[in-house]
Amino acid sequence: MTTRRMTWALRLLVAFQAAFTAVFLWDLAASILGLRTTPISWQMRELIEVGAALGLLAGLVAGTLVLRRARARQLRAEDSLRAASGHFMDLVQDRFADWALTPAEREVALFALKGMSLSEIAALRDTSEGTVKAQTNAIYRKAGVTGRPQLLSLFIDDLLAGAPPLITTPPRAPARPPEVRSPAPFDVSRPG
Repeated sequence: MTTRRMTWALRLLVAFQAAFTAVFLWDLAASILGLRTTPISWQMRELIEVGAALGLLAGLVAGTLVLRRARARQLRAEDSLRAASGHFMDLVQDRFADWALTPAEREVALFALKGMSLSEIAALRDTSEGTVKAQTNAIYRKAGVTGRPQLLSLFIDDLLAGAPPLITTPPRAPARPPEVRSPAPFDVSRPG
């Protein structure tokens, strides 16, 4: 069922349930306040109760379907996020290798990308802030950027430019060039 049809079906169901709810509330209020002089016939009451029961059943089914769809959508989003996260880390490792970062510089760069301050990085690595500052400057120089925002921007640009498609299709086999036939050699032994 399309989203538009599902929306209209849910609206119709809500209207159906609201109508029967209004009838039940009116019947209850009329009984308590003594507003009605003639009671509803048993046949009409049974029809209302059957309609309300069908509305509740339809609401249960629709609610279950909507919850299942929402859960499936959530799982797909989580899978996409995991894939993007893994893709991001692959990009980070590739860039670090291209820049020939040392293991210490790689660690500092990762902490910097996570948004940690120089003092936080120094505390985590049990080094001085001066050492971390020198390492970040070396990272920025090797990456060709002037600071942390530009460094992060490089990775975001790479991630957005090389975002894998949600539906992967197998690559096409490259087309073979047409076969070129060389002309038959000229036979000089036969008279023309």
